[in-house]
Amino acid sequence: MTVQSLAREKRSRRHIRAPLLPQKYDQSDCHDSVSGAVFNLSTTIVGAGIMALPATIKVLGLIPGIVMILLAALLTEYSIGVLLRFGRAGYAVSPKVATANSYFGVVAEAFGGTGRMLSQVLIVSNNLGMLVVYMIIIGDVLSGTSSDGTHHPGVLEGWFGQQWWTRRSFILLLTTLFVFSPLISLKRLDSLSYTSALSVALAVVFVVITAAVAVLKLIDGSVGMPRLLPEINDQASFWKLFSTVPVLVTAYICHYNIFPIENELKDPTKMKSIVRTSLVMCSTVYVATSFFGFLLFGDDTLDDILANFDTDLELPHSALINDIVRVSYAVHLMMVFPIVFFSLRLNFDGLLFPHSGPISFDGRRFFSLTVVLMGVTFLGANYVPSIWDAFQFTGATATVSIGFIFPAAIALRDIYGIATKKDRILSWIMILLAVSSSTVALSSDIYSMFKEDDSPAI
Repeated sequence: MTVQSLAREKRSRRHIRAPLLPQKYDQSDCHDSVSGAVFNLSTTIVGAGIMALPATIKVLGLIPGIVMILLAALLTEYSIGVLLRFGRAGYAVSPKVATANSYFGVVAEAFGGTGRMLSQVLIVSNNLGMLVVYMIIIGDVLSGTSSDGTHHPGVLEGWFGQQWWTRRSFILLLTTLFVFSPLISLKRLDSLSYTSALSVALAVVFVVITAAVAVLKLIDGSVGMPRLLPEINDQASFWKLFSTVPVLVTAYICHYNIFPIENELKDPTKMKSIVRTSLVMCSTVYVATSFFGFLLFGDDTLDDILANFDTDLELPHSALINDIVRVSYAVHLMMVFPIVFFSLRLNFDGLLFPHSGPISFDGRRFFSLTVVLMGVTFLGANYVPSIWDAFQFTGATATVSIGFIFPAAIALRDIYGIATKKDRILSWIMILLAVSSSTVALSSDIYSMFKEDDSPAI
């Protein structure tokens, strides 16, 4: 029995009404911009995760930490490969529906309408949480923030003092109107290739500055070589090692944008090399950032290493270096924002209107959903003081499910009969790793929250 006949038989038994194609262009409409696709995918990957990886190295130690970063990249490549293979098999069966051209479409083929809805809910919650975090970080960098009774001035406040136009809400409003709004109004991902290239370049700038500062301080003897292995002093420090897995998965999450990027290529067979190039580029940035960041700040490395650049580096022009790092990273996040928003809008539309035509062809629906989602993100960034705990929770649930659990489950379900023995082994490893690490991470976070609530006031 052929793949096509097998798939038709299984689909007829499930009686699933497949959603219409969300975004697919005629071949004459497609752009063969491989470099643009690489930058768009790399920008999807390198978001806020780059700032948490040095703290992950602090927990794991230098050698295990770098090994885990590279292992996460390899598992990400495999999970994306599963999605692409099963997507192409589905497209060979029914090219007029979205079974091959969207993340939720591939999930729907394997697990029906319930699986499709669950995948869309997870992507929407993951992306919306990420975008709110991005805006909060941008606000903290430019306008400042207050925590534990201490005010940390933003870049603009440091330059011009406290003014009405340096307030957080006003800065975020200007950013929304003049930066985000034009970019999120674009209906094709390849239109964002230049801003994505700028985003990747700014990430490299951050790495170069961090490396230069670390090497200078290593030469003058003010920092030593970083710890190579983790410090396991008690049971709590052992279980904390598992809490790094959701951070590593979050650092590489890009699966929801794989099909929108592929759909705009003239030659979809190039997608595999695009994925590999992006992962190599991003892994290099991650390893360099983690190594030099941990080398520079050691055990004082904070959960968000950007906060370490709010202190005196004990170098000439330290304040200028800090400002360059913070401003470049804020602009980097501004360029990442529309890439993540694109998939948020696409999946939210698919959740609300699963059987409607492509959103890019319906101007009223496109505009309405864009305004609603941007409004919710803006309000969240202004009225939620800090959502890092919620972001960690999302990383241990939605992100792990999108990156590991769903692709592995699709391979194990194998409705087209194309999975190999290697696929089944790796899929079980990914599921066990994802479920166990997420359970430990969530338990650790919940325990820490209750422990803080029960601690006596001083």
